[in-house]
Amino acid sequence: MGVEKALRFDEFLPMKSLDFQQDFFQLFELPSRFQIDNAALDQRYRDLQSQVHPDKFSHLSESDQRRSVQWATRVNEGYQTLRSPLARGRYMLSLLGVDTQEETNTAMPLDFLMQQMEWREALQDALQSKDIDALDVLSDNNRQETATLQQQLGRQLDESHDHLAAAGSVRKLRFLEKLAEEISSAYDELDS
Repeated sequence: MGVEKALRFDEFLPMKSLDFQQDFFQLFELPSRFQIDNAALDQRYRDLQSQVHPDKFSHLSESDQRRSVQWATRVNEGYQTLRSPLARGRYMLSLLGVDTQEETNTAMPLDFLMQQMEWREALQDALQSKDIDALDVLSDNNRQETATLQQQLGRQLDESHDHLAAAGSVRKLRFLEKLAEEISSAYDELDS
């Protein structure tokens, strides 16, 4: 009887090119662009998960099991980052060394701030009057504004390479994301 060689995590990977130094675009084999192919991202995510899922390595050593968990975590983090336009824009800017200053720079154009104030007032009015239709309108407006800003961010990152303006768009999108969360909470409040 021969001595069986202990297998390692790396030997089970059908793809040997996993490297923690890769950015998420490289990991998912996508061009480093804001506009991405979501179907390709989803397919690559499924492929990577099938390669690194911890259940596949439960028979290996603890250190190899930890590596598979680390890889699965990295794949999940990359997928969530690239899947979300706001997170993807923020991530792209970070790769370029651009701080979006979301926590420190709250300066916004006056028209954007006025719109935010109007929408928040409309949200409060809809809540007080229990007006689902008004929430629907507000939600639709927020989605449309978000889509417009995402397109603008894509142009700033992919075409004009205006990183300062892109950081401003990320900050605006964060405002809109918070408003969307407040609208969702308002729906929940009215439903209960």
